[in-house]
Amino acid sequence: MERVDVSILGRDYSLACPAQEKDALLAAVRQVDQRMLAIKGSGKVVSNERIAVMAAIQIANELLTLRAPNGPLSDIAVGDFRGKIESMNGMLDQVLPNANAV
Repeated sequence: MERVDVSILGRDYSLACPAQEKDALLAAVRQVDQRMLAIKGSGKVVSNERIAVMAAIQIANELLTLRAPNGPLSDIAVGDFRGKIESMNGMLDQVLPNANAV
């Protein structure tokens, strides 16, 4: 695990993550910080706790709207598709070399 020092809404945090996930973590921190700064800048919410909750709700809402459109796959998030596709590619990689030998 790698230690990563970040700042969100002017407060410093020390986080830990695997080295290969550091860039993704930093991108997430930037997203959260920008969202919280925008909420704070609106002047409608003052408390940092409320700003954090509002940012979390907005980000969760965006995540949920990334689900597949209405239909048989409407309960599957877009990220799940990636996992399924990677799994299918893995199966194909195992089967195709054997198919060429026949």
